[in-house]
Amino acid sequence: MKNNAKPGDFVEVHLIKKIYEGILLETPEDEKGIVLLKLGSGYNIGFIQKEVLEIKLLKKSKEIDQKIEIKKDSEKPNIAMIITGGTIAARLNPKKGGVDWLDTPESLFKIYPELFEKVNVIKVEIPFMKASEDMDFKDWQKLARISEKLLNDSNIKGLIITHGTDFLHYTSEALSFFLKDLNKPVVLTYSQRSIDRASSDANLNLQCSALAAISDIAEVMIVGHANSNDEFCYAMPGTKVKKMHTSRRDAFKVINSKPIAKIYPDKIELLSKYRLRNKNKVKLDSKFEEKVALIKIYPGQNPDILDYYKKKKYRGLVLEMGGLGHVPTKRARLGWTKKLKELQEKGIIICATAQTINGRLDPLVYSNGRELLKTGIIYLKDMLSETAFVKLSWVLGHSEWAKDKEKIKKKMLENISKEFNNRLEK
Repeated sequence: MKNNAKPGDFVEVHLIKKIYEGILLETPEDEKGIVLLKLGSGYNIGFIQKEVLEIKLLKKSKEIDQKIEIKKDSEKPNIAMIITGGTIAARLNPKKGGVDWLDTPESLFKIYPELFEKVNVIKVEIPFMKASEDMDFKDWQKLARISEKLLNDSNIKGLIITHGTDFLHYTSEALSFFLKDLNKPVVLTYSQRSIDRASSDANLNLQCSALAAISDIAEVMIVGHANSNDEFCYAMPGTKVKKMHTSRRDAFKVINSKPIAKIYPDKIELLSKYRLRNKNKVKLDSKFEEKVALIKIYPGQNPDILDYYKKKKYRGLVLEMGGLGHVPTKRARLGWTKKLKELQEKGIIICATAQTINGRLDPLVYSNGRELLKTGIIYLKDMLSETAFVKLSWVLGHSEWAKDKEKIKKKMLENISKEFNNRLEK
C-alpha cells in the first residue's frame, strides 16, 4: 500500500473499485490492520488495510495547536460563557477522529471565530463537563451560583451557557426559578450536530446567542435553529420550550406560547413581550426538594405503583394525565381515586399536567375529572410536565411553604416565570 499521508491529512483512499475522500484518522491500538477515514458527512468509515491500494495525500492538515491571541475590542460588548459539555463544546481532533473540549476563549475562537465578531468573551467558566442526562439538581444549583456571580458583574453584559440537548429544557426551567430579579440575558444554546459536519448547527446558534446575550431581553431563554435551514434562530422562553425531535437542527419548539424573538446573525426581530434589561442585583434562590417524581399515566395502570413513592417518603408527584386531566377512575380494581386521596392525606402533594403537547387541563368538563379534583389534586393548566416537575421540587424546597398545602397550591398556580400562558385558548 502506497501512503505518504499522516493522521489529520485530507486524503483519497483507493480501493480496487472505489475511491473515498476524507480525513485520515489515527488507528487505535486494538484495531491494527484497519485504515480509518472521516468522511465529509462527519461519519467514520474503516477499511481493511490489505484491501487499500493507495492513500493519496490531497492536503496537509493544519496545526490545531497553534497559538492564538484574541484582541479585545473596546467597541464590542463583553459577555461571559459557561461551558458544560455537549456537542457544541467540542471540536474535532483530526488525528484521532474524536473530539477535544473547547475550554478557553482561544479554543472557542479557533472553531467559532464568528462569535467574536460581535462580542468580547472575557470570562469562561467550566463547572463540569457532562452530558445533560447525567446532570441533576446539584448541577443546576452550581450553574445558578456561577450565573448569579457573572450577572452581577458590571463588566459583563450577558451570559451564554453551552449545553447538551437531551435535557437542556430542564436546566432552562431550573434557572428560570433559581435566578431571582434577573437583570440580564441568560442564553442557553446547543448543537445537534458536531462542528466537523457540513450540516452543523453550532455556528448559527452561537452567532444568534451572542446577539441575544447583548440584547435588552432579561430572560432565561434557549436559542437555536428555527427551521432546518441556516437562516435564523428563535429565542424561546425557558419554561415553555421542549425538545421535539431526536436529531433535527430545529429540535426545540415553544409549546403553548410564542418565541420571544427571531434572531438572524445580524439583527433581532422581537415577537412577544419580555422582561427588560435592568439594574437589579440577581439573587440566588436554588432550594430544591429531591423527593419529587414525574409519572406518566397509561391505560390499565395499577395505582399501587404509588405505594412505592409513599414508602420512599416522596414529598410530591406530578402526574402526566390523559386528555383534559384524567386517570382511570371507573374500574373497581384499577381506579385511582381512593389511592390518590390516601396519598394526599399522608401529606404528599400531587399535581396534574397534560400528556398532550398543546392545550390546557380542565377537570370540570367530565365527571371523572371533577371526581379527581375533589381529592385535592392541583391542576396546572398549560404548564409543561418538565416545568411542573422542576417547579414543584423548587417550591417544596422552601420550608416556609412546604408545610402548608394552601401555600404550596398558591405558589404552584402563581405565574413566576411565564410557566403559564393565561391567553391560551383551550
